Amino acid sequence: MKKSERHIFINGKIFTSDDRLPYADSMVVEAGRIVWIGTGADMPKEYAELIAGQPHTEDGCSSVTDLKGRRVIPGFVDAHMHPVMLADFRRKITAMPPEINSIEDLVEAVRKRREQQKAGEWIEGWGYDEQGLLEKRSPTRYDLDRGCSDSPVSIMRTCAHIRCVNSMALKLAGIDRNTPDPPGGEIERDENGEPTGVLKENARNLIVPLMPQESVEQHVDNLMELGQVLTSQGITTICDMGNLDESDNIPVYEAAAKRGFHQRVGVYYMWDFFADDKAFRIPPERLDRNRQIFAAGLKLIGDGSISGRTAWMDRPYYGSEDEYGISVCSDHLVETAVAFCKENHCQLSMHAMGTRAIARMIDRACQEAPWTTGDIPYVRVEHVTDPSKDSITKAAGHGISFVSQPIFPYAESKSYLSNLGADWLKQCYPYKDMLDAGVSLGFSTDAPATFWSDPSDPFPGLKLAVTRTAADGSDCGKDQAVDIETAIRLYTTGSAQAAGFPDTGMLAPGYHADFAVLSDDILNIPAEDIDKIKVIQTYVDGQCVYER
Repeated sequence: MKKSERHIFINGKIFTSDDRLPYADSMVVEAGRIVWIGTGADMPKEYAELIAGQPHTEDGCSSVTDLKGRRVIPGFVDAHMHPVMLADFRRKITAMPPEINSIEDLVEAVRKRREQQKAGEWIEGWGYDEQGLLEKRSPTRYDLDRGCSDSPVSIMRTCAHIRCVNSMALKLAGIDRNTPDPPGGEIERDENGEPTGVLKENARNLIVPLMPQESVEQHVDNLMELGQVLTSQGITTICDMGNLDESDNIPVYEAAAKRGFHQRVGVYYMWDFFADDKAFRIPPERLDRNRQIFAAGLKLIGDGSISGRTAWMDRPYYGSEDEYGISVCSDHLVETAVAFCKENHCQLSMHAMGTRAIARMIDRACQEAPWTTGDIPYVRVEHVTDPSKDSITKAAGHGISFVSQPIFPYAESKSYLSNLGADWLKQCYPYKDMLDAGVSLGFSTDAPATFWSDPSDPFPGLKLAVTRTAADGSDCGKDQAVDIETAIRLYTTGSAQAAGFPDTGMLAPGYHADFAVLSDDILNIPAEDIDKIKVIQTYVDGQCVYER
């Protein structure tokens, strides 16, 4: 079937994410858009007559597809991830279970990688979390040195805000006991003042200029493989929230799209790397949100992560009296980012996990009148782990959207318990309070900055939102649970609205015909089984782009 043809879907259990018509069993698609949706009994005569004269298939190859009573939901909108990074990381050492469960496992993985390449070539990995390692501590330069001492080694923590490097990498970067901490960063040191190899927040960037950069062609190849993974998970729309360097991902996506990459993509530029480049511009045509690949705006990093104890909180971390995390964003970055977004009428994304960072970003945003057009939130706040009631109220009143990751407490509960304690964990991610206050809220994964072996999988996050129970059984605050229909809305229309994707995220007339056909009826199974669901088929613009 060509995208321009008419296609009718019948006999489905369709959940639309549209409050005006939440349920349907049939829909009609023309030129990739839904032109009608409802029940077969109410189908307009012209479509009903077409059905009578056409064969019915299950694979989308005919103009009529019989969904055979399966549950259908809109395609997932992952409004916060780092797809190019994730695509590249998939080729690096994965420092998390089931492959790696201890520092000794990591040392052995580094040793094996060194055996496969020459001395002096970088060895990279990602994904470790201290609480997921047998030793319950971060690896250090000395650990990595045991794996390899004649090549630089860099292992990124799961949150992507901390990296651990070996002695050779420190030497190449000129980092020693006399090197000062950069603004908004920390070079961790031992009791003798020597760097341990752990580089936190902005200090992690001291290594970046020395690391090898993959070619656009390599990025595209990696992205094409990831695109297949995303379609297999029912993910049809994504946001790329920036790199750890000044590279531009839009040409990578455009090249991938020419080769058949299916997802719609909103790309954000990490402002840290562009603020002082007076020549930096976003071409106006890139800002057209009707393009498959478009520039959505800028991203700021306001603080760190809970699992890394660097999110900027308003009370000390568990077991400490004076450890509040790190504020990593200068006033200069905030003010120049606001000015740029106002001038270009694009969205400003603000990473803020801790209470203080959230309040700082929201209070600054509230000083401005919205500068975007239509229903696009002018500011979106990322993660929003421990917001105050005041911040929630202000965000709702000023049209500031929240994009959060329920996979974090689900997969990282051991770190949350260690860093916050059981009571504080229950107060994190107050989704019900946000919705009751009227906040525009969307879900996402932040993959690969997720301590989960399949970081882009949406179903574990849905499960946490509904059960408020972590993978290890920890109670994450059941009073903030939402029902499964709400959770799906937050991962579809909620995310699309928070990020400003037009005509995306619900199954309604005029919207893109992006949807997933599921193995089980997600609305009518025990909540503890939500993560067992698989995607059977994925459609983009009415065309089947994946079949299990």
